[in-house]
Amino acid sequence: MKLRRLTSLSALLCLACAAPVPPDLGIGSGRLAPCPESPNCVSTAETGEHYTAPFRLAKPAGEAWQEAREAVLSLPRTRIVRASEDYLHAESTTPLLRFVDDLELHLLADRQQIAVRSASRSGWSDLGANRERVWELRQAMQAQGTLR
Repeated sequence: MKLRRLTSLSALLCLACAAPVPPDLGIGSGRLAPCPESPNCVSTAETGEHYTAPFRLAKPAGEAWQEAREAVLSLPRTRIVRASEDYLHAESTTPLLRFVDDLELHLLADRQQIAVRSASRSGWSDLGANRERVWELRQAMQAQGTLR
C-alpha cells in the first residue's frame, strides 16, 4: 500500500513538472494574458490579489529593454525562451520540485513602462514564488537605475 501511494505521488509530481506551455502566453489585444483564478499568478494587467505595479522606466525604452533582458537572465534557474523588440518570455524552475513558471515582459515604450506577468503552469498555490520573482526583478532593475 505504501509503495502504491509513493508511486502515485511520484507520478503526480513528474506530471506537474512537465506541464505544457500555456497556449495563451504572449501579447493578445495589446496586453499580456489575464491571470487564472488561482493565486499563483501576478500581473500588471490585473486588480486585487493578482496585481503588481508596472515597471516605470528611468531610461530610454531601448536601453531599459536590454537591461531588462540581462536582469531576467540574472534570476536563479531562469532562461529566456523567446524575445523580441517588445516581448520576452522566460521560464523559471523551482529549486526543489522543478515546477516551471512563466515570466513575461511586455515593453510599452510609448508609456515608458514594462508590463509584467509571472504565473505557475500547474497547481493552485505557489507560496508567493511568482510575486517574489517579480519583486527580485524589480529590485535588480532599480539597483541598475533602469526603473524609477
